[in-house]
Amino acid sequence: MRNPITYIVLLVLFALLVLIRIFENELFYDPYLLFFKNDYLHMDYPRREILKLSLFTTLRYILNSAISVGIIYILFRDKSIAKFSTLVYIIAYVILMAFFLYFVINPRQEDYYLFFNFRRFLIQPILLLLLVPAFYYYKLKQ
Repeated sequence: MRNPITYIVLLVLFALLVLIRIFENELFYDPYLLFFKNDYLHMDYPRREILKLSLFTTLRYILNSAISVGIIYILFRDKSIAKFSTLVYIIAYVILMAFFLYFVINPRQEDYYLFFNFRRFLIQPILLLLLVPAFYYYKLKQ
């Protein structure tokens, strides 16, 4: 059985992810939060400051990624898995941010749904949901 402190740390890390989500309006500049909550197909594209939006999206991604790598490390107690996860997060950031910026700079209504999904990977810890089962399966096969 694991140490109770491990469970407390995991709980705190998951709570941090939840707090980032709860206070997203107060912590981050993101005009797309309201845009995608409403009927965005019939709304005007929101005004945005591209640099500010990029920086806050990057900040949110870094926070979510750091917490997620912490969760992965605590779950598996393996530095190589944590390093690999960090590499996955860095590569994913470069690819996702390129698509994100393309959609921000070139808004087209037919691309809104695709943009919504690329943005979701940047602002929510979805990669954590993909990596934990993958590493669990990897550990089982070892």
